[in-house]
Amino acid sequence: MNKPREKRQTKAPRATRLLALDAWIDSTLYEAGFKLAEIWESITIFSRRFRVYGFKRATVELFSEGVTLAAVGSVVMLGLALPAFEETAGDWRAQDDYAVTFLDRYGNEIGQRGIIQLDSVPVDEMPDHVIKAILATEDRRFFEHFGIDFLGLARAFTENVRANSVVQGGSTLTQQLAKNLFLTNERTLERKVKEAFLSVWLEMNLSKSEILQYYLDRSYLGGGTFGISAAADFYFDKQVKDMSLAEAAMIAGLFKAPARYAPHVNLPAARARANEVLTNMVQAGFMSEGQVLSARLQPATAVNRDGAEAPDYFLDWAFEEVKRVIPNGTTHSLVARTTLDPDLQKAAEESLEFHLRQYGKDYDVSEGAITLMDTNGAVRAIVGGRDYGASQFNRATKAERQTGSSFKPYVYAVAMENGFEPDSLISDGPISWGSWSPRNYGRSYAGRVTLTRALIKSYNTVPVRLARDHLGIDPIIALIKSFGIESPLNGHKTMVLGTSGMTTLDQATGYSVFANGGYADTRFGISQLSTHSARLLYDHGRDASPPRRVLSEKAAASMNQMLILVPEQGTGRRAALPMTRSAGKTGTTQSYRDGWYVGYTGNYVAAVWLGNDDFHPTRRMTGGSLPAMVWQRMMAYAHQNVEIKSLPGIEGPMRIETGEELVASEGAEGASRKREDLPLALSSRTSRFLRELAGDFKKAPSLKNQSALETVTAL
Repeated sequence: MNKPREKRQTKAPRATRLLALDAWIDSTLYEAGFKLAEIWESITIFSRRFRVYGFKRATVELFSEGVTLAAVGSVVMLGLALPAFEETAGDWRAQDDYAVTFLDRYGNEIGQRGIIQLDSVPVDEMPDHVIKAILATEDRRFFEHFGIDFLGLARAFTENVRANSVVQGGSTLTQQLAKNLFLTNERTLERKVKEAFLSVWLEMNLSKSEILQYYLDRSYLGGGTFGISAAADFYFDKQVKDMSLAEAAMIAGLFKAPARYAPHVNLPAARARANEVLTNMVQAGFMSEGQVLSARLQPATAVNRDGAEAPDYFLDWAFEEVKRVIPNGTTHSLVARTTLDPDLQKAAEESLEFHLRQYGKDYDVSEGAITLMDTNGAVRAIVGGRDYGASQFNRATKAERQTGSSFKPYVYAVAMENGFEPDSLISDGPISWGSWSPRNYGRSYAGRVTLTRALIKSYNTVPVRLARDHLGIDPIIALIKSFGIESPLNGHKTMVLGTSGMTTLDQATGYSVFANGGYADTRFGISQLSTHSARLLYDHGRDASPPRRVLSEKAAASMNQMLILVPEQGTGRRAALPMTRSAGKTGTTQSYRDGWYVGYTGNYVAAVWLGNDDFHPTRRMTGGSLPAMVWQRMMAYAHQNVEIKSLPGIEGPMRIETGEELVASEGAEGASRKREDLPLALSSRTSRFLRELAGDFKKAPSLKNQSALETVTAL
């Protein structure tokens, strides 16, 4: 009876303690709340002393809203500035360590690249009239603004409105330097925002003298020259210190449009531009009319350069190749013999410009890129854009654009390696891969078709079905990398229809494997590298890796047998050559943003891309239209007077469909073209026979007298 009573006695004190704790918490919270209320009331009473009414209240409210908007704006500006400042992560101060003189494949000089630090002339050692000519034309208020000249922008806007055209630019010299150092020439809002932030950043990190020095040393001034020192030497065979006022005015006129006003190409235009520079100097108050009169009356004359334009896009790429292959510890002044063929380079440039002038407005397309190489990997021509003076961005080697259907041969190549044949049947019907349901261009399906027909008609569902059910994505990526393609692949399942970007250089490299019968040969632009004293430092034939087999002989032959029908019966009929059979594939991306034709013969491989720098869609341009036409014109010239080589695994004549007109294909890139539209060309055998016949006529005896006639008759 006692034990239960003891237990009840032990529980009572514990309950009492809990009740006491609860009471303490309640009272503490109440007292804290009461105290906070007193504090808040005190703050309220105190703040009433600063309450304003009427006009003063409106001012305070506006100020408060301004602070709020400023805070929000600061966050937005920070978000916009971060991508711009990421561009400064590299060693942008470093100048090129090498000065290289480039020769073409025949040993003729084609240009120079690089600058050694000692070649740069300090700003304070340049003549006063040189600096004044540049500042009067490019940035009169250079020493007053902080990177962005709002007064200059207003003045330029007023002048442009008055002239009803763009006659003045509002970019400061610092903004131009920011673009040259960190950005490209693409005309987008993102680039302009970055340019503005980087201009202010440069002003905060460099002195005005340093900004001017970088600008003068790194600007492109036409003729393949970068920097005012190289330009003075190229155009006038002088040092900067020795340039006259007339010569300085001509150089100053090149900064905005070097290709248009280069004196070795268009001397009258260069002199007219120089006269504008002299006028700018007078208007800016840097010189009087009397001081510039002599320069007006005796304009500068450039050294005769035969009006030849350097292959600048090729030289930019070749300069990077020199840095890649040069041995360590080598002298910094070099001579590089390149693989460039000047005739093929001109043919590629002419074909691109010809078709963009003729059809660019119709298709709403403004830019293009071309890479042309031998099947052994020797790059013969690179066209990185229409105008190097307007944009030095190399679209052929740096612009990774979606490939569209021109990617499909890589998928089919993996299929050939995995036991498929060109005549293997596969279903062209509706298909879904997860949430993705690709369809053919016309929303129609052909049922069971051979792989050959699926490729030449560019059906979309077939490569998707191959990748999903038989191949997988990883083997496709592995094969592409083994081909020597360096563009990064996104690895997504949509990649099989060309959503991953590539350059024309990589596309030509990839298709060269088919032309080589399955061998991947290292692409190259430098055949030899030596010092000016003729000491050989690098030789491609001696130092480069030998070709390696990456695709079986049977698979390569199968790919050639299929791809050779694309220009004969499929989507690439406008690319058909009259003198030899060729193989290739068209490519068109979504919304017609990019058009491709990549093709090859036994002699050459070439990739053509057309599109717009700002990614806006073309007017229904397909790979089988304008890109195929550019490719055909260029390759028809390239195969004149050469020994035509056959493709591995290809026998028999061209099997092009008959009829008055080549009927449009069923794929996205079909196009029609009359047979008589194909350019006429002689085969290499016919050309060689005619040359030999002409030689025989020259060696034949003269028929001026009867004895000679009798001699010929007796023969």
